Amino acid sequence: MSQVKPKKALGQHFLTDLSVAARIATTLDGYKGMPVLEVGPGMGVLTRPLLADGHDVTVVEIDTESVAYLRSHFPELTDGAHIIEGDFLLLDLASIFPGKQFCVIGNYPYNISSQIFFHVLDYKDLIPCCSGMLQREVAERIAAGPGTKARGILSVLLQAWYDIEYLFTVSEHVFNPPPKVKSGVIKMTRNSVTSLGCDEALFKTVVKTTFGQRRKTIRNSVRSLLPAGAAIAENELFALRPEQLSVEQFITLTNLVTSARTNASNTQG
Repeated sequence: MSQVKPKKALGQHFLTDLSVAARIATTLDGYKGMPVLEVGPGMGVLTRPLLADGHDVTVVEIDTESVAYLRSHFPELTDGAHIIEGDFLLLDLASIFPGKQFCVIGNYPYNISSQIFFHVLDYKDLIPCCSGMLQREVAERIAAGPGTKARGILSVLLQAWYDIEYLFTVSEHVFNPPPKVKSGVIKMTRNSVTSLGCDEALFKTVVKTTFGQRRKTIRNSVRSLLPAGAAIAENELFALRPEQLSVEQFITLTNLVTSARTNASNTQG
């Protein structure tokens, strides 16, 4: 079968530099023996070194042309259910390797990379490692620490559960077609946190609300989360803006909002 034609609608930019693919594959060197789920393999430039390194690889691909290419060029994948034709974002990841933890890797489509990582987060206790390549701006955002302009919702929500490393930058000239931006490779390793010590649903809401009004101080942005007239305990966090807060400080902020809501409810009662 001839080469797969990249499709703009799917955000496809096929990596052509085999040395970069091999380098990305090494991010899973510490997880030999654990199943690997590769997202958006395209023509298998990353699949090949993963298989060569001895990983048990299953791929998820939405493009029917790419699926046909993989079936004809990777007999290792056609023995069993190692090729899943479908949308990664719609998959129940827990059903792919029942009862097993697994790693996620990929040269992720730029247009859905954030959604991919949010989907991984939904299965955080099954995925000890997630790595791969995405648009550099998004990669830097995911890895951004407190006090940096790149820090955002994705940074905080992922860093609550994963230790994140920005590994290296990839030139736009090693893709077909070349994207208009550079790419970045990251590695996320599940940390030891089992509970945040706060209302985790509210934690997400607090993070999203404050970054949705990132030019405001925390004091002003959290008002929308409180009942009218609710008093909230004084804290130095309220003078800051969201990109300045660590995960631990967002947890503290969440507990302050919870207490203010509870006190307001008790007063009204």
